[in-house]
Amino acid sequence: MTRSQPGSTVAVLGECVADAFVDPRRSGPGTLALRVLPGGGPANTAVALARLGTATRFLGRFSHDAFGGLFRAHLSDSGVDLTGSVTAADPSSLAVADLDETGQATYTFYGDSAADWQWTAPELAGTRLDDTTCLHTGSLALIRRPGGGRIEDHLARVREHVTVSIDPNVRPRFVAPSAYRERLPHWCALADILRLSEDDLTLLAPDTSAEKACDTWHAAGARLIVITLGERGALASLDGRRVTVPAPATDVVDTVGAGDSFTAGLLHRLNALGHLGGRLDGLTFEDVSDACTYAAQVAALTCSVPGANPPHARDVARVRPAGGTNVSVV
Repeated sequence: MTRSQPGSTVAVLGECVADAFVDPRRSGPGTLALRVLPGGGPANTAVALARLGTATRFLGRFSHDAFGGLFRAHLSDSGVDLTGSVTAADPSSLAVADLDETGQATYTFYGDSAADWQWTAPELAGTRLDDTTCLHTGSLALIRRPGGGRIEDHLARVREHVTVSIDPNVRPRFVAPSAYRERLPHWCALADILRLSEDDLTLLAPDTSAEKACDTWHAAGARLIVITLGERGALASLDGRRVTVPAPATDVVDTVGAGDSFTAGLLHRLNALGHLGGRLDGLTFEDVSDACTYAAQVAALTCSVPGANPPHARDVARVRPAGGTNVSVV
């Protein structure tokens, strides 16, 4: 097995979204005040990766508008390298979040003709991947046209040199689930790692067990599939051999960004163990368990604070048991 070299970079390609939350303290009769935070699944993952200590590059298209400046500052302040990102005249994407009593967020998106979906082939060809072990992408940037098709073509070209990770991050209010289901077999053929949520599973493979869905996606090409199960932890399947890891006990404030943080924890740990950079040929079942246990802790810490505010490495080190966490082989 080839161990990753110090400084090896994980690149994240995708969107930034301005997440707007209702601010009850400033709202009143005839007035709805919103508090805007930088978000977007891929951007959240990049921030979390950098905070955990992985060298991280974000490949995005930033608008000239006020939100674009907010995104750049947020990523840079977390230590994310923005080399290869593009400044665009198109507007930023906006999502208005409604939180239920459990802290679960439901989003309404405003993103027609947004900068995130307008990648061109020359822009993608100009992104720097020479020091990169893994390229992670997914979410709306991968499904929205015209940019999504160009990103797929880009993945096909670069996967010879890097591990490819995809998170579908299904957003049914913005894109019909049938569009994701149509593209998913192609994504599995491109991806080494597929990470999705239980909600994604319900939309992508209705009336199908997680185990059967994993077998289908393995057959399509994905070697490592991880399905996060909320408070029940996560199910990981490596070439059909499966393990479940529990979710650490936590006082949930909200779940915003938890899945993105899990993905970051997973990729961070796999990179540190030297498994990224190829087709996961040296990946062991024990290291899958270890990486998913670590990722579950990162996600739990994200749930313990408001918004998509992932932990730093020192925060994880304070709470992570030295001997790991019990897992179950299924």
